[in-house]
Amino acid sequence: MFSIEGKLFGALSRMADLVILNVLFLLCCVPVITTGAAITAMYYVAGKMAENKEGYIFKSFFKAFKENFKKSTAIWLILLIPFLVASVDLYIMNFMSAGLGKTFLKGFMLLALLLVFFVMIYALTLQGTFENTIKNTIKNAVLISLGNVPWSLLVTFLALSPFIAILYVGEYFSMELLAMLLFWFSGAAYINSFILKRIYKKFM
Repeated sequence: MFSIEGKLFGALSRMADLVILNVLFLLCCVPVITTGAAITAMYYVAGKMAENKEGYIFKSFFKAFKENFKKSTAIWLILLIPFLVASVDLYIMNFMSAGLGKTFLKGFMLLALLLVFFVMIYALTLQGTFENTIKNTIKNAVLISLGNVPWSLLVTFLALSPFIAILYVGEYFSMELLAMLLFWFSGAAYINSFILKRIYKKFM
């Protein structure tokens, strides 16, 4: 009985930590420009949680946020450019007449957008894991993402799952969905941390 109660308490404690981490992440994303540093800090804490070494959530989060702010912000802004270009191109294509050319271009831009997501997630998590230059961090992110495509797809899907839920379930928005969003971003980061740990292990 004690073991079951202990596990239940541990699960509830972990959930509470994820909610706190989620709120900190969302608050630090408000200026938009700080989103890169917020992602790095969230994954840093989530990675420590996956190893049961998180300590104090507030202290760990803002320590990682402050230490990685400059490089993570630079990485975020650099990768935001191709993201915006691909997004705008896809939007413009909606007004093009149907045809093989449109299908090809749309497919190409979707792949480009997917690659940007790959690189963005890896680069911002690598920043919180390894000491490197911005150029090398982005370069390594490209190589790792292309060398682990199946895992990259899963990690990207999990990272984007809150947005996917809002986009496709938004019309049925409910208190249940709102409650899930209170820990969804950090929860996805927590799950992804186990995957990323496995991928980065060979570079440790």
